[in-house]
Amino acid sequence: MTGNHTAEGPKHKRDLTRRKVVIAGAGAAAAVGVGGTLASGAFADETTGTASAGASASSGEVCYKLTSETTEGPYYIDADKLRKDVTEDEEGIPLTLRLKVIDSETCKPIRNAAVDIWHCNALGVYSGYESMGSGGGGGGGTPPSGEPTGEPPSGEPSGEPGGGGGVHEEPTDDERYLRGTWRTDRDGVVEFRTVFPGWYQGRCVHIHTKVHVSGTWTDAGYEGGTTCHTGQLFFDEASVLATAEVAPYSTNTTTRTTLDEDTIYPDNGTEGGLLKLKYKKNAIAKGVVATLTMGVDPEATNTGT
Repeated sequence: MTGNHTAEGPKHKRDLTRRKVVIAGAGAAAAVGVGGTLASGAFADETTGTASAGASASSGEVCYKLTSETTEGPYYIDADKLRKDVTEDEEGIPLTLRLKVIDSETCKPIRNAAVDIWHCNALGVYSGYESMGSGGGGGGGTPPSGEPTGEPPSGEPSGEPGGGGGVHEEPTDDERYLRGTWRTDRDGVVEFRTVFPGWYQGRCVHIHTKVHVSGTWTDAGYEGGTTCHTGQLFFDEASVLATAEVAPYSTNTTTRTTLDEDTIYPDNGTEGGLLKLKYKKNAIAKGVVATLTMGVDPEATNTGT
C-alpha cells in the first residue's frame, strides 16, 4: 500500500522527484515516529567509547563539512521497505548503524528526512539481484588475510559489482533483505540494524545511502521531495580483515579490493563516509556499532546517477 499525497511545494524552486515507500508488515506506520534510540545530540566516540556532542550551531562546535557525494550504483531499488531492522534471515556479524544527518551550513539536525540504506550480504550478493551473483559472476580469488589480495581496478568504473558505477539495473527477483528506509528523529538521528557487509569483485566493503527531504510522511510511508544526498559508507581495513576470520565471511573466495584500491572511496576520512566503528577486539563476531555524522545540503539535488 502506498500513499497518494504529494509533498507540499517548498518556497524555493526544486526539481521534485516522486518516490514511495511500502510499509513492511502491520503496525509499521505507527512506529515511524519512534526515530533513533540514541541519546539526544550525542554519538559514541568509537575510539574511546566515551560520549561526544554532535555538531550543532548552538554548541559552538565546528560544523561538519559536506559529506562526499558518490555514485548510486546500479542496484538501488525505490519504494523500499520502511523499517529499522533490515536483516531478515541473512547471516553475518550484527551491525548497528547510527547516522546523524545535519545541514552542513547551519549544523542543525535535519529531522523527518527519509534515509535509505542498501548493501550486499556476507558473500557479496545484493537482494533483488541474486542472479547477478557476487562480483558479476564471482571471483575465484582467495579470502583476505593479513596481506590484501585484491588488485586495484584500472580505468573508469564499469558497473557494480565489478566497479560501482554504471547505469541502473532492473531487479531480477523479489528479495529485499539488507535494504530499508527509516525516518530521522528530532536530533537528525536514524538507526538501522543489519549485518556487516561482505565484499565482491572490484569494490571495497561499503553501504549505500540516500537522504530524502521535503517529502510527505503518510500512513503509507513517504513520497515526494528531493534526494539531497547520495553516498556510500566505508569500513577500515582492520575491521574487514577481522570479519574475514568469521563465518560466513571466511567462505567468501572472491578477490577483495582494499579501501585504498577502491575507485569510489574519496580517500578523505569521515568526510568521505568512513564510519567510526566500535567492537570488541578479537571478538568482532559479537557485533559492531558504526556511527557517522553526515553533513548534507538540503537545498541540493544529488541523485548519484
